[in-house]
Formats: sequence, C-alpha cells, structure tokens
Amino acid sequence: MHNRTTLFTGLLFLSSLSSFAAETNQCQILPPVATISYDANLADEQQIKISSDKSAAIADRLAQFKGKVKINQGLRQISADQAQIDHLNQELKANGSLVFQDHMFTITAEDLRASLQNKQANLSEAKYWINGQQLHGSAEQLELNENNDLILNQADFTTCPDNDLAWILKAREIKLDSKEQWGAIKGAKLELYGVPIFYMPYMTVPISNKRKSGFLFPKFGTSTTKGVELGLPYYWNISPQYDATITPHYMSNRGLHLKTEFRYLAGEAQLGQFNIEYLDADQKLLGKPERYLYHWQHAGKINDNWRIHANYTDISDNNYFNDLRSDVNRSTSNQLYRVGEVDYFQENWNFSAKVQDIKVLGVTESPYQVLPQLNFNYRQDNFYSLIDFKFNSELTQFSHQNKLYNSATRLHLEPSLTLPLHSPQGSLLSEVKLMQTFYNQSAGVNPDTGLTDLTRSVDRFIPQVKVHGKLNLERDSNLFGANFRQTLEPQIQYLFVDDVDQSNIGIYDTSLLYQDFDGLFRDRSFSGLDRIAAANQFTLGLTSRFFDSANIEKSRFSLGQIFYLDQNTNNLFKNVTSQTGRSALAAEVDLHLTKDWVFSSAMQYDTDNESTKRSEVTLDYRPGTDKLMQMSYRYVPDLAKEADIAQAGLRTVWPINDKVNFVGNFYYDLNERRSVETYTGFQYETCCWSIRLAYHRHIKTNYADQNLPPIEQRDLFEEGVSLSFSIKGLGGSNRNSIDDMLNEGLFNYRRPLYLKN
Repeated sequence: MHNRTTLFTGLLFLSSLSSFAAETNQCQILPPVATISYDANLADEQQIKISSDKSAAIADRLAQFKGKVKINQGLRQISADQAQIDHLNQELKANGSLVFQDHMFTITAEDLRASLQNKQANLSEAKYWINGQQLHGSAEQLELNENNDLILNQADFTTCPDNDLAWILKAREIKLDSKEQWGAIKGAKLELYGVPIFYMPYMTVPISNKRKSGFLFPKFGTSTTKGVELGLPYYWNISPQYDATITPHYMSNRGLHLKTEFRYLAGEAQLGQFNIEYLDADQKLLGKPERYLYHWQHAGKINDNWRIHANYTDISDNNYFNDLRSDVNRSTSNQLYRVGEVDYFQENWNFSAKVQDIKVLGVTESPYQVLPQLNFNYRQDNFYSLIDFKFNSELTQFSHQNKLYNSATRLHLEPSLTLPLHSPQGSLLSEVKLMQTFYNQSAGVNPDTGLTDLTRSVDRFIPQVKVHGKLNLERDSNLFGANFRQTLEPQIQYLFVDDVDQSNIGIYDTSLLYQDFDGLFRDRSFSGLDRIAAANQFTLGLTSRFFDSANIEKSRFSLGQIFYLDQNTNNLFKNVTSQTGRSALAAEVDLHLTKDWVFSSAMQYDTDNESTKRSEVTLDYRPGTDKLMQMSYRYVPDLAKEADIAQAGLRTVWPINDKVNFVGNFYYDLNERRSVETYTGFQYETCCWSIRLAYHRHIKTNYADQNLPPIEQRDLFEEGVSLSFSIKGLGGSNRNSIDDMLNEGLFNYRRPLYLKN
C-alpha cells in the first residue's frame, strides 16, 4: 500500500559535518546499512511520500504505518518498522530499526520525534556517518531545532574504524550552526587508545569550507644549529577577503623567530600575500644581530585584457635562508627577484611594462636594475600567402645601484618573416630576421667587462637567416620477440648570423646559455641582447624512438652536433671563444628497460679534446605507485671557473608494510669525498592518524656577509631530528604525506645536483 500526504513540508534538514572528515577516500568507513542514491532534481521537493506494508487512519486526526515504512521528502529518507503522524499535535513519531539518510548523512537511532509545525526533531541513541568520508560518531540525544541547527548531547566522533579506536573526541554537547557553518563543542575530551590526553572546556570547528580563527598543529624538531625547535601557528580569519597566519617559532640556540603571513583577495581575479619574519637577536652569532625578511607578491587580471604581477623580497643578510627556516624561500635559493609587471593582450599583439631588480646572495657585485622595460610584440599568420610576419620590440632602461657603473638605454627592434611548411612526413621552416639595436650608454665602469671606454651611442644591425628541416620516418620492428614501431627523425639546420663587433657595448642582462641537445637548434648562444654571436653553421641531429603496440614510447635516443663553417674569434663574453670546428657532441637517452626500470642520460662530449663537458645519469626503479628508488650521477667540469662537480645520489620511497613507509636520500661529493646530504624518515600511518620521525644532515651554504661573522666561524653542516604527529579529521589529514617527505632537504625529486658555491 502506498500512501501520500502533504500535511508537512519541512522534515529533517541536517547541517554539514564535512570538515571533520579526512580529505581522502582511501579509508572510507561505511555505515551498516546500504546508502541510497539521490536525484539532484529532487533537492527542492517538499511533497512527502510514505509507503508501508500496512496503514490505518482516523480522518484529520491520526495516521499509522507499519512494516517497512519509508518516508521520502526531496533528498531525505526515513525508514522504520513503524511510524505515526498525529495531525492534531502536528507530530511525527517513528521507531524500530530507524534509519535517517540524506545526501550528507546516514543516521541510525532508537526512535524519532519530529514537529510538523516548527520543524524540530529529536533522535535518541543515535549513531551517524558522513557519506563517503571517514567521520562517524554517536550521541545519546540528537536534536534538530527550528533553525536547522543540529545539537548532539553526550556525543563523540572519530575517523578511526570501530575495531581500532586510536583516537576519539567526546563532548558534553556539540552544536552545529547551519547558518554560520560552525560547530561549537562544550566539554571536549580527546582520548588516545582510551587514555584522556587533552581537555578543552569550549572549542569551535568549521563544518564547511568556512575558515575559523584558532591554533593549528604545532611543529617540533631539533638541529645542531637551531637547537630545539617549536612552532605554534595561529590562524586568524579576519574576513572573507583577508586572513593571516602568525607563527612564533622558538629555537633554543637562536631565539624567538616570529613569522607572519597575510593573504588577501582583491576582487574576484586578484590575490596576494605579505610575509614578515623577524628575529630580534640571533643568539647563535657573535654580536647577536637582528635578522628579518619582508616579502610581497601579487598576481591576477584586471579584466579580460590586462594582467598584473608583482614580487618583492628583501632580507637582512645573505645567509638568512641558510640559517633560518623561512616560509618564503628554500635554503638553496640564492637569488631574490623583485619584479613588477603589467601586461595587455589582444588577439595578434601584446604589450608589457616591467621593472626588475635581482639581488644575488653571496656576491659583492649586483646585477643591473631594469627601470623600466617596455615590450611590444605583434604576430600575423599568413601575412602574405603562407608567410608569417612577426615583430618583437623592447625598450629598456638599465641602471645600477653603484653610481660608478655606467647606465644605458637600449632599443631593440626585431621584424621577421617565416615560411613554415608542415606535413606528416616532415617539416621545413625558413626564417629571415633583422635585429636592430640602439644603445645610449653613459660613462662609467661596466661590472661584467671592466670596460670604461664604452661608446656612448651604438647602432647595431645584424641580419639572420635560418633554415630548419626535419623528416619523420617510421617502420615496424621486432625486438626481443616484441613488436614495435620505430621512428627515425633526422633534422638539419643552417644558421647565419652576421659577424658584428660588439666590444663597445656593455653587458647588462646577458649570460651564456647551456647547450644540450635542444640547445643545438637555438638561434642564440646568449640570453639577453647585449651579445648576439655570429654564426655560419650547420646543425645535424638525429632522434629515434620505439613505440609499443599501445603507442607508448619505450625508448628515445637523440644525438646532435654543430659544425662551424666560420670560426668566431670575437671576444663576445668573458673570453668565451669556444668555437673551433664543431661544438660538443650532445646525446640524450631515455630507455624503459622493463615495466619498472627506466634509464635516462644526457651528455655533452668534446670530440676535439676527447673530454666530457657535462653528463648526468639516472636509473629509476618504480615497481608501484608508492615505491621508488632512484640512483643518479652528475658531472660538470669547471663550473663557474671554480670547481668540478661530481656527485652521486640515491633516493628512495618504500613501504615497509601497510602502515609504515620509509623515505631516504643520500648524496655524495666524489671530489670532496664527503656526503652533502643525508635524510632518513619513517612514517607510520593509519586511516585516522600518522606520526613521522626524520633525521637530516646536509651541507650548509655559507655566503660572505659584512653584517655576519666570517665564513670560517660558521657551521659547515647542519643535522637534526624532527617529529610530527597528525590526527586525521582534526585539521591534520594532509600534514604528513609521502610527497612532503620527498621534498624534504636540499634536493627535490629528480633534482639531485647540488651546485657548490
């Protein structure tokens, strides 16, 4: 029998508890009853549908339902053994195997009483589950008031399974405000394995994505240079557009390091943040110097055409990042970028205005400041027949903080015509370019060249011609009994750049580019525009790939070299005249040895001097998504005219069992015969909590600084132990992740080369 009624229109509506739940679905705890599917189109449905095995009614007074009772309204459903609707008192009663469900919750209870008039409801001896999440709990009394606020008396919640209650939070009362989306907890007591460890008379938690002021998880660790470390972050929810995190970070060897991060939203499409870090007196250093950091960044769009970007950082001394744990930069960062930029975009052209200053830590000479730089770029495809036209221009004013150095204004105009021809069998690109650069230089010393007799006004005209052709050949192949599709991709490029004397031009933003296989086919040897190397050369390159039947690349091999028709004898940049008859031979290999083993290598070999200019090799073993072992080797001779780099490394992530993971990395300097970094971390993790213990020892980068003690008085290595604990469902579900451990230390995954200073 199916009964319908429209006597009440506001049955139970429960507030969200989603913020209590863990943020992953790997450890879902399912309710003991089957969840139901919902039709989103019924979200605003007010009509009540009741079905049961038996029903009886007294007109306008009482309706009774027995046997498999189901009450549906919109996205909500109640099932029970029996139910009764009292029309006179406007009350609904239900009991016997009672289950309440909606798209958020599943609740079981002994019985239910609901007012049809003011939408109040009470459930006794209730147990609840968050659908699709870990959080679940119980309450002696669950009440829903007329404001749709949920009140749980003598309640508890946890994210642990019932058979392993590692932690549970019990409370005298939990009130969830559906309008403000906050939960107020009275008499909160946290138990670990049945032992009370924490009591809070009153606390509030978010029950949606809304933010709430309060303390975050503390951070604890030790190190030889910082001593015992303790950080206690406090989150301040100022308004929907502003928030701040204030972290007193105490170091027993250095003092109290106060860190503040302020974030803001500027309209719907712009955001930014301020960081201020301050240590009043560093107890570790002689003289107890004051140390600080200021940082500001901003990004966003003003409208569909305008973009804006700004970034500024300043620190008290060169070794700030090496000595202190900053929220802004890693210790391996040795440059501070200060930039402000505004961009305007249209379909075929764009314009930008930029100011820039770079502070290089540990050097006495600073780069030039860009105050400002204006760029205008235009592109028109099929400008004439199949020919594309492109015009790039730049106007830059260079100045230096040291007034003894010269300043300059540079105007660069670069029109080009390109004929691109493409087909499945290959491509041919022909390009003609005219680079016109005009300098107005003031008198003074150029810090990069030491020249004092720079020409005040310089006009430089350099034509360039480039032709780049590539073939795509392929065939079916059989190796080791398996079928593959093999490609052969030869390519050749001719490049001509006129030889123009540039010794009368200062060096303002130019440096030598790294020449790997892809770099062989660039048309520039230098970044920036102050030096444009002459060229009359051919570049030959060959790439071969093997694809399996699923069209997945299993191996790739590339080999290339430049052959110079004319030797460039101009002293273009710091005595760089390396063009003999040919460049170094560049080779790259990427080989999937098996399903789990991957070998990668890149090398530049000087065939004239029979010496390696640079090489890197990695061997990865990945038998599963949570298993990794990487062995690596890097060699760079005569880096920055100071030292050879020859370093080997090992990095691994490996599960010991279902709950314990190991992360370790070790990097060794073969020249100095010492380790540069050692990191070992163990993490024990269950569905509802995790703990991590880690040890680290790494070399410290020490820069000369007139405000700090001499380098020989500073620690060469830093080592320490850190311990962190996270309870999932109380704001710490993502705190201890394996990805975080991979990024601990000096080197990120696949970036193991440590460049010594």
